[in-house]
Amino acid sequence: MELLKVENTARAGSYDIEIGSGLIAAAGEKLGRFIPKHDKTVVVSDENVFRLYGERVMASLAKAGADTAAVIIPPGEASKTLKQLEAIYDLFGDIGLKRGGLVIALGGGVVGDIAGLAAATWMRGVPLVQLPTTLLAQVDSSVGGKTAIDTSSGKNMVGVFSRPAAVLADTETLSTLPLREYASGMAEVIKYGAIASAGLFERLESLNAGAAGEDIIAACCGIKADIVSEDEFDTGKRQLLNFGHTFGHALETKYGFTKYTHGEAVAQGMVIAAAVGESAGITPKGTADRILRLTLAQGLPAPETDITDLARYISHDKKSTADSVSLVLIRGIGAAVIHNVKFGEAGALLASAQTVIRSEAKR
Repeated sequence: MELLKVENTARAGSYDIEIGSGLIAAAGEKLGRFIPKHDKTVVVSDENVFRLYGERVMASLAKAGADTAAVIIPPGEASKTLKQLEAIYDLFGDIGLKRGGLVIALGGGVVGDIAGLAAATWMRGVPLVQLPTTLLAQVDSSVGGKTAIDTSSGKNMVGVFSRPAAVLADTETLSTLPLREYASGMAEVIKYGAIASAGLFERLESLNAGAAGEDIIAACCGIKADIVSEDEFDTGKRQLLNFGHTFGHALETKYGFTKYTHGEAVAQGMVIAAAVGESAGITPKGTADRILRLTLAQGLPAPETDITDLARYISHDKKSTADSVSLVLIRGIGAAVIHNVKFGEAGALLASAQTVIRSEAKR
């Protein structure tokens, strides 16, 4: 069992991340101090996850004295919409959830994002607990307090920062993940090594696919906790966590969030970002190839070789300004840097990166 605390240097408050086996069955015991005595505890989940774990969670909460209800949404990125958010609000109203209640997000990143936004905005804020059930959610999206839905303009365009009351990451749930979903989570694990820990990256290079344990998850959460504690609202250092995401989100948007999972898009985005860095003279030659080899070894797809059209989607990125976008590049494995690029320069950089990627693809 691993226990981490996310502090905050700018304002008071902290929350714990607990990582271990059997936490879902012990949810009522672990969350006893958050369960309201005179209000509802509402579990938000998707159909697939609730089928696997809903009964255990609800029974554990009921045993702890919670007055429970469940809100179930369809699985997948297509549920991160304003229409689905409105449906959740309607169900909160039907259930009678008040400001003194509790919302528990049981699922992967989609559930965590939309349940988090619903909780943060229902009656101007209801406490939220994250019970992430995917590797990606356990190492990344459940930590840090970002909540959002997608729009036609892009991914995660509407959201708020709202830190959770607690995070319980039950590693038992990883055994039920499809291989594709597990690999998607490994993209975020690789990201942490690439931006902040050469030692973690080197360890991953010797790790078999699908073999991340509590210690790897804790290492990723520890890196994110340190960064988020310093920059909760994503105005400085926290932007380093977006390595691979600007290009990854562009890929997701290009295909209407249907062709690639988030992790598959981020994996390609990291290779593209490293290739951009190499072309710009910021990243050492061979870094993109090293990241590519690791992503492939973890079952993630090779990057597309025609990428210049991604420039048109970058202007919609949340990190963009009127005329530029902040790209996260790396000076080497374990050392990230923010590099501002004018929109007019993005196409040329992607063209140069495309040459690097095509060269790697021939090896």
